[in-house]
Amino acid sequence: MQIKGVLFDFSGTLFRIESVRSWLRAVLAERKVTVGAADFDRYARALEAAGALPGGPPPQHVPARLASVWATRDESAELHREVYTGLARQVALPDPGLYDALYERHRSPAAWQPYPDAAEVLGALRDSGTRIGVVSNIGWDLRPVFRAHGLDSLIDAYVLSYEHGIQKPDTRLFHTACTLIGQDPTDVVMVGDERRADGGAAALGCDVRFVQHLPVKERPDGLRTLGLVPDVA
Repeated sequence: MQIKGVLFDFSGTLFRIESVRSWLRAVLAERKVTVGAADFDRYARALEAAGALPGGPPPQHVPARLASVWATRDESAELHREVYTGLARQVALPDPGLYDALYERHRSPAAWQPYPDAAEVLGALRDSGTRIGVVSNIGWDLRPVFRAHGLDSLIDAYVLSYEHGIQKPDTRLFHTACTLIGQDPTDVVMVGDERRADGGAAALGCDVRFVQHLPVKERPDGLRTLGLVPDVA
């Protein structure tokens, strides 16, 4: 196929969230809360098990009081915040202000790092005239993350679940993205890391290609090897 447009997922595809330990350490420092090494390790392990970091390890168990909204958490900013602060509150942290501070930290550009080949692949696609969109299940505006890391100018359209009240794999998100980049779905590739969510684009006729959701240092060329641009491989 001749690729005229590429849609990318955000978390685990173009960017990766920081580790739970880095996330917690940054917020403790910001709030000027000092804890001992043993307590820090305990808090970090418990937050990771709770799945409190969006984009990080999933919860080992979703409490009953959050189960009803967990499946639709990316359909609104309110649901997203409710779920993730609720997961964090399962852990007894030393300052009650930490829960909201942790949520705010994960939305900051400093908490995200682009994969090593993201700029190269996006730039090559842009240079070839390929239209580029971002389609993400998310509860907040990720555009500042792209701006802060110098990638916003390479993106033609953003389609974010919370702004539309629907989540991938709903084909309406992918259809909206294809419309915004001005391409027929059969000429578009969707790139993501979640088989079910991102695979929903196939129902429209998009080609779907997957990368592994790995730490940045462990995936230096996952995007480059997808064959999106002939000269970048």
